[in-house]
Amino acid sequence: MNLHMVKGQDLAVSLEEFGLSKYEAQAYVTLITKGTISAGELAYYSNLPRTKVYPTLLKLERKKIAIISKSKPIMCTAIAPEDAFDEIIQEQINRVNAMNSLITKLKQLSEDSKKARGSEEQRYFHLAANYVFKQLQTMIEGSKTSIHIVIDSWGLNLLSQCKEVLLHALRKDIDIKMVIPTSLVCSETFYGLPAGIKIKTSDSTQNVFTFDDSEILMINSNNGKGAIFHSNDVLGTNQIKSFDQIWKNGIKISNLGDMTKSDAQEILRAIQLVTQNGLGYVLNSMINSKNKALDILNFLNKNGIDLESKTFDEITSLVNSTLDITCSGRLRYESNANHFVIESKMNSGHSIPWALLLEGYLNKKGVKTKMIYNDHVHNGERIHIKVDSKISMSP
Repeated sequence: MNLHMVKGQDLAVSLEEFGLSKYEAQAYVTLITKGTISAGELAYYSNLPRTKVYPTLLKLERKKIAIISKSKPIMCTAIAPEDAFDEIIQEQINRVNAMNSLITKLKQLSEDSKKARGSEEQRYFHLAANYVFKQLQTMIEGSKTSIHIVIDSWGLNLLSQCKEVLLHALRKDIDIKMVIPTSLVCSETFYGLPAGIKIKTSDSTQNVFTFDDSEILMINSNNGKGAIFHSNDVLGTNQIKSFDQIWKNGIKISNLGDMTKSDAQEILRAIQLVTQNGLGYVLNSMINSKNKALDILNFLNKNGIDLESKTFDEITSLVNSTLDITCSGRLRYESNANHFVIESKMNSGHSIPWALLLEGYLNKKGVKTKMIYNDHVHNGERIHIKVDSKISMSP
């Protein structure tokens, strides 16, 4: 097959897009190539079945792109392409113009309808489950200033597989903040995250990733599907505000990173109990109980946290961690003065439950104590717990 024939076949296929049938297109290209020929010659050169030649010629004549002679043998000639397809081209132009006009009218109708409803429809980009992971990586790589995340176990598992791109983002000094459920703190996937991510814990369970306060990726844990939308949407604006509130109320866990999961979970459980119920319980016990310190210890014990079985070192480590998390405080034991000192940068009273917990523990162990509370120390508070005997423990 020569190049001339190949080009002819390609042109015939293209003509089918103008509404010609396969036979009509083959016949017209042959007529253009051979000039005026008989119907028999047309059948030969165009590979048309002889029974189809005359019906095909009649159709070409009706479409005004070929001429058939009245004499016999029947002779046929193609009309020049610029004349044959001028009408068809004009019809196509008219159709495109009509479609553009229709779209313009529909767009105007849509905008008028939105104004009448007083609302604006937003565009969301939906992602199939098998595309979510790749999109998450792409969005992390493309972030410029911040990545703020609230995730559950599904989201944490995805994120733990993005360690390299997260490390790259941290090297660019991108602010990465993450809020995870308490149950995931110090879990295996938790330790799969790179150091440098600021992490807090909260009871909020969702999968929302906000990039540069401009784009938001949400993931459905039930089916793995995702959706992307811009922060200037109403939903986007609310999500950004929601993260700020969740982060503000979240519990920081930076000092739990080297602990076992069970130890970390126990500390967070104690903090949750005290935060939700403990302050009111403490105030009530201070008014009504003769032994308020033991009351807070019993309160936690009744809620499943056994502190009496711990050593002095373990209890002070727990108290020190809870103070750091809840009120930026710390605990130290001054052996020369034989007393404990609790210092907090806040004078909100949040250090009191942990001081009472320590005092209750010491009393349970037979150590007599005396507590002195001072809330006017450099815009913070300080609590001294004096003990009547030396304690065998690490400083």
